[in-house]
Amino acid sequence: MSTTRKFVKASTPPNSEINVTPLVDVVLVLLIIFMVVTPLLEKDIEVRIPETEDVPVEQMPQDNSQLIVKLDADGTYSINTETVQKDEYVNKLRRMLTAKKKEDRIVFFVADDKANYGLLVAAFDGAKQAGAFVLGMATEDIPAAAAGGEVDPNAPPAPAPAPAP
Repeated sequence: MSTTRKFVKASTPPNSEINVTPLVDVVLVLLIIFMVVTPLLEKDIEVRIPETEDVPVEQMPQDNSQLIVKLDADGTYSINTETVQKDEYVNKLRRMLTAKKKEDRIVFFVADDKANYGLLVAAFDGAKQAGAFVLGMATEDIPAAAAGGEVDPNAPPAPAPAPAP
């Protein structure tokens, strides 16, 4: 038994030119993708960052009349180391703020890392209702000297308040 091999001859000669149609298709798809994505990359989110300034210790007010509201992890409020019930918070803060001039109605907030964010927002709203002119957020715990205790010469200075929106 012998096997015979059969070959089929192509009806057209082989094409030696490069087929650019798939290349053009890919380039057009990439062009469309870049045209759609580029405007999305140009959008910016404006963030207003408060300016920081170094205040020498001798220029800091020494009247110990700063109001510091602390929010603990369990949700308790305290004003200048005095624990306050949530329903008395606004009234007590209002009494403390009415004795001051409008420009001096500054309230600093210190929140525990595990504190409920909703309670912190409620504390901000309560301070605005009580008549606070400027609200300041402290990132570190403020020493007792700022809250009306004894002055510690080695304590870091109190943060500068940021204007309320």
